[in-house]
Amino acid sequence: MYGLPFQTDFSEFSGPPAPGTLGAGGDRFDHGMGLPGVFYAKNITPFGISDYTDGELYRLITTGVTNDGRPMFPLMPYAYYGKMDPEDIYDIIAYVRSLPTIENEVPDSKADFPVSLILRTIPTNSQPAKKPDPSDQIAYGAYLVNASGCIECHTQVTPQGVIIPEKAYSGGRSFPFPDGSLVTSSNITPCPDTGIGNWSEEMFLARFKQYQDSGYVNPKVAPGEFNSIMPWTMYAGMKEEDLRAIYAYLKTLPATKNEVIKFTAAK
Repeated sequence: MYGLPFQTDFSEFSGPPAPGTLGAGGDRFDHGMGLPGVFYAKNITPFGISDYTDGELYRLITTGVTNDGRPMFPLMPYAYYGKMDPEDIYDIIAYVRSLPTIENEVPDSKADFPVSLILRTIPTNSQPAKKPDPSDQIAYGAYLVNASGCIECHTQVTPQGVIIPEKAYSGGRSFPFPDGSLVTSSNITPCPDTGIGNWSEEMFLARFKQYQDSGYVNPKVAPGEFNSIMPWTMYAGMKEEDLRAIYAYLKTLPATKNEVIKFTAAK
């Protein structure tokens, strides 16, 4: 859902980056996805951020304000990044500076009226917090869940796109594919009937790590066949310690019953 900084290849399972596009931006997000305008993922290779200082990148990532003072539509979850440890943001900046330069000009995003005006009220000052020690597993898991923006995809929203707090993490938010099929996010609360309440820690870990298996080959997906926007092949590379912490935190959430139909093929 977020403005991922590469061109997504949904001809493969979970939409990995198309080869040679990492950081180049260009993906389009528009009215067909229920958005109030047309928005493009920006080029974050050195070609796209050459006119940004590190301080300006920090402000952009954590508050959603560009170096010329324009507010970004929150497809990039800057509200969550603004709660991260500054040291982690510095690492992100160092990493994107190291990406191979890809010369890809990306169109400007354009929000519809009145969102174009409302947009100016959305960015707020960051509220950085120190990253918990991994030994405090639940607090560390909460930090990782915030940094990943899990609540955004795994929570139903109002028609205006605002998260419904009482449905947090219970799934049910739908995302359209280009062919008109819909994928709906899973309930990741500890509800035993409709969520992950009956999942063991090892089951949770295996769900991610299966995509890192040496014999795994990302399958091709034809239009109308089941696909997912969950970046499984990326998250599979996370440390087991981090995935276990995320599991520990999710198990502390209120168990919210919400049955989800995960995929509806286009008619």
